[in-house]
Amino acid sequence: MHYLADGLRLPTNALDYTILFLYFAVVLGVGFAAKRSVKTSLDFFLSGRSLPAWVTGLAFVAANLGALEILGMAANGAQYGAYTVHWYWVGAIPAMVFLGLVMMPFYYGSKVRSVPEFLLHRYGPSSHLLSSIIFSVASVLIAGVNLYAMAIVIEALLGWPQWVAIVVAGFFVLAYITLGGLSSAIYNEVLQFFVILAALIPLTVVGLERVGGWSGLADSLTGSHGDNFTSAWGGTGIGTDNPLGANWLTIVLGLGFCLSFGYWTTNFAEVQRALSARNLSAAKRTPLIAAFPKIFIPLIVVVPGLIALVMEPDLGKEGSGLEYNDAIPVLMRDLLPNGVLGLAVTGLLAAFMAGMAANVSSFNTVFTNDIWGAYIRRGREDAYYLATGRVVTAVGVLGGMGTAFIASSFSNIMNYLQTLFSFFNVPLFCVFIIGMFWKRATAAAGFWGLLSGTVAAMINYFWFYKEDVISIPSDQGANFVSAIVAFVVGGVVMLAVSLFTKPKPVESLAGLVYGTVSPGLAEPAAPGDEAWYRRPALLGWSAIILATLCYIPFSF
Repeated sequence: MHYLADGLRLPTNALDYTILFLYFAVVLGVGFAAKRSVKTSLDFFLSGRSLPAWVTGLAFVAANLGALEILGMAANGAQYGAYTVHWYWVGAIPAMVFLGLVMMPFYYGSKVRSVPEFLLHRYGPSSHLLSSIIFSVASVLIAGVNLYAMAIVIEALLGWPQWVAIVVAGFFVLAYITLGGLSSAIYNEVLQFFVILAALIPLTVVGLERVGGWSGLADSLTGSHGDNFTSAWGGTGIGTDNPLGANWLTIVLGLGFCLSFGYWTTNFAEVQRALSARNLSAAKRTPLIAAFPKIFIPLIVVVPGLIALVMEPDLGKEGSGLEYNDAIPVLMRDLLPNGVLGLAVTGLLAAFMAGMAANVSSFNTVFTNDIWGAYIRRGREDAYYLATGRVVTAVGVLGGMGTAFIASSFSNIMNYLQTLFSFFNVPLFCVFIIGMFWKRATAAAGFWGLLSGTVAAMINYFWFYKEDVISIPSDQGANFVSAIVAFVVGGVVMLAVSLFTKPKPVESLAGLVYGTVSPGLAEPAAPGDEAWYRRPALLGWSAIILATLCYIPFSF
């Protein structure tokens, strides 16, 4: 396990601890307040489908603004440079728009409680159970990433050993999710979103001032790492070397299509926020509203990673005692005065709790409804499943504590996360997208497509890449290739199996396949939905255009 260098101990004082204490008190207060509204399992798992679009939209982006964004993307920025912006403007915005405009009508209109439950209606129990198991395992693994990231900061703040920090942080998250269910998680995520911004914006502003602005930052990195390090597309020609170890084709197909669409359209930790919206219009707008702040997140996570590399040139080098994951703590130590330092620490812990809460709340929903309630204990009263959900929440947190130690073996946790996504999310997206647009896809094809895609990604990563059977320059490059392999193999297997097996009757696919309509989709617009800012198509296209324009400063 990695331990922070002694020099990373943050110079906190009573003011910083006071800010931290107040924040934790508010978080628990939200949990107790939300508990009063939890009377049924639908309240606990989906907030009773009652939340407005602006709340679910901010929770949607905050749920992802955990270790994946803060430590992971800052580490990516320090290791790979400006190429990291691809995870946003190619690897997020188009998929979020697709989710809102194309997929949410199917999810919300079918009234499912989870993403795997949609597969139950489209394919049948075999695909449903397999996807539920895969998603449950992935959720616990990713929850562990957030716990590990939180432990890094607590170790820097208090000097606690990481295992103590993991246990303490895990039990705190367990407390407020168990109290108020998804409502507690979502309202805390909205609060955490603003706390995160208040913490990271000063870090970026002060850091840029210290290194001479963007021009000074670019000059320093160009001198030490070459011209391509500060360019999003420089050196990405096929056969050309670059820090990311990927070319434009694997970036566009592996990251921009397979990994991105696999994550944003089938990851229930995100989709669950949209399913809790009060109506179909609000559900469609949830990922579109989230897309706008997502466009600007690179300014407060990727840029600090670049700044940290200038201020600590040995970051990530063997024997330096500093790994890429330490980029944000390095800046906090060197740049922020007391008070602002306490706010920054609070913001980081808020981000990690949001990320972990998102995965734990989605895990308890899928395990309770799609595994326990569907195959082990069927037909029980609602109170039984509500109690089961709370117990499963505790199991998920404890499992996350264990998987946190796996994440600690990676010097860049983004490499670990993207590996998991290529294994689990991409095959699921392949099965979803083919089944959603092709009526002929059969139940057997759904099961074998999902299984074969997952196995193919693992074989590519652990055998072809790790055993040097084929040469791939970096972990991220290998993840992009694994994602492409998973999608292609899953798709080919689905096509072949569908041709030799019997499809479901067309009438049973109403509302589950593009071109068919179910009664659940025929929902009247809420009053005021004719306003331009409530129209999903306009929101989606404006987000894509804005994201495209943001590439200009990083392209030359």
